[in-house]
Amino acid sequence: MSQFPPRRPPLDGLRREIARSRSEKAAGRPGGFVRKTYRMTRGEAREVAREWFSTWPKAAYWTEVESWRTLPGEGDTIEFTMRRLPTAD
Repeated sequence: MSQFPPRRPPLDGLRREIARSRSEKAAGRPGGFVRKTYRMTRGEAREVAREWFSTWPKAAYWTEVESWRTLPGEGDTIEFTMRRLPTAD
């Protein structure tokens, strides 16, 4: 058994991805995903999410609910962000 801690993996790939992302943003090009944020009741939110998954299937567009939260003091209202790829391959 070695007395030394394990070696860290190389970070070259991560550095390249961060640099590419920053250069795209600086050039005014949007990121790889289309995002839309909504505020509505939980029932309405479910319907909107179903429409997204129906229109842009997860397998082809990587559609997902990126984030969501219950808004404090607003009862059953939630804020959520849907995300998908702009086109399918």
